[in-house]
Amino acid sequence: MILTYLASLGGSHITAAGIAGHFQTLKSPIGKTTVYRHLERLVESGKVRRYFLEDGESACYQYIPGNSRCEEHFHLKCENCGKLFHVNCDTLETVASHVRKKHRFTINPLKTVFYGTCSRCEGKARSR
Repeated sequence: MILTYLASLGGSHITAAGIAGHFQTLKSPIGKTTVYRHLERLVESGKVRRYFLEDGESACYQYIPGNSRCEEHFHLKCENCGKLFHVNCDTLETVASHVRKKHRFTINPLKTVFYGTCSRCEGKARSR
């Protein structure tokens, strides 16, 4: 049920408390401990990705569809709606390669998140 719910979020991420709250509203409560236990298994199996986007905030979780490999690309987070986007971008890969070769430092794309505004939120702001 947890995996199905995460898949239904369409790429958005959510905390374990948010997942437990969702099932509470459906009158099908699942305790936080159970949610965490199942999320850990889903993370280990590669079906769900765990993110720590802000220091001091709870981890959030996101469904990984099919054969998606999160460690091969960077992420963008909209500061307005909170949606997390996976980005396959040759330019960012070039930057990562440059940093690796010229500065002897390997960027971890799993922990690299660029913050900004998505096109949907930008469009809403312009229409106001």
